[in-house]
Amino acid sequence: MISPQGVGGSALQTDGTLELLLVDRPIWDGDVDGALVCHQVQQVIHDVRTFVLGSRGRHRFRHLPGQYVTVSVEVDGKTLSRCYTITSPPTRPHTLSITVKRVPGGIVSNHLHEHLHPGGELRVDGPFGTFSIAHHPAPRYLFMSAGSGITPLMAMMRTLHDLGSSADVTFVHFARTPADIVFRTELDAIAAGNPGVRLLHVVEDEGGEGGWSGLRGRVGTALLSAAVADAAERETFVCGPGPFMAAAQAALRALGLPSTRYHEETFVFEDLARDLTPLAVSSGEGSASQTEPNGYEVSFRKSGRTVTCRPDQFVLDAALEAGLTLPSSCGLGMCGTCKTTLLDGTVDMTHQGGIRQREIDNGKILICCSRPTSPLVVDS
Repeated sequence: MISPQGVGGSALQTDGTLELLLVDRPIWDGDVDGALVCHQVQQVIHDVRTFVLGSRGRHRFRHLPGQYVTVSVEVDGKTLSRCYTITSPPTRPHTLSITVKRVPGGIVSNHLHEHLHPGGELRVDGPFGTFSIAHHPAPRYLFMSAGSGITPLMAMMRTLHDLGSSADVTFVHFARTPADIVFRTELDAIAAGNPGVRLLHVVEDEGGEGGWSGLRGRVGTALLSAAVADAAERETFVCGPGPFMAAAQAALRALGLPSTRYHEETFVFEDLARDLTPLAVSSGEGSASQTEPNGYEVSFRKSGRTVTCRPDQFVLDAALEAGLTLPSSCGLGMCGTCKTTLLDGTVDMTHQGGIRQREIDNGKILICCSRPTSPLVVDS
């Protein structure tokens, strides 16, 4: 809140908000700067809210459009973690926003909707992920999303809009009904003011909105070929539920889109595969030449437990088999919940962006996607 102007025409600030515009603030680091505070809660549609977060230390945020963070909450004495897209663009660095759909039975999404209010704190780690137009600049884009999969593409759209980009963007969003279209008003405004942006809302049913004039149907070759004639020539970004992305990829492939121009993102962990090329990570203290036929000993420093882990087994799986409970969530190297320090030994680690290179350089690993190549000591 800002008070009326005082003597000499200076505006007296009561909450320090505008001070952010006058001072060059340091960059926020989730490993160092702790929890974020909720500044505002915005009702986007009936079951979707945006939570605007900031640092108590007034830090600035640095990320790429399309990246995500991992948030952790305490529910019934247990720490639960989930990944949410950063929907605020990097061009607005003083706050960080996440947009959360309230999922029936979803423990974390319901907890956020019911308990995170202005002034509350939220543990956040990140940013993570490589799904971003920053890595694939192009003169023409095709954005395709379904449901809450719109969030990373909205961050990209906001970024291009803020930068006054001349890129040609066709944005196709699929929703169940018009009432379920996330960011509809904002997207309509961006498209109305930018001749380079073409927006297509596609619904399965018009719901309570009689006289729907937009497209109806589901993603497929016929719909895309009619709606986006040059789909095969665009740098394409797709996000949504697994079946939607599979159908979108098949349709785009049939239309001739090269695989090098197709990029997708999902936060449905069970849809992800554990067949990535291993990334060798070492603490520099162990020896990868030791071989044990039945596996390697893995010592957990904080718990004082030692378990045996087969060379083809992930460290987290070996710990769970031995009855050891450790922080974890996705199990696929995406959320960063199981991050710990490798004190001794070497591993092969595969991950989906849930750990940053500087963390790897400092000896961090994700035990959910790390296989031992020597005896290990980890700080868990």
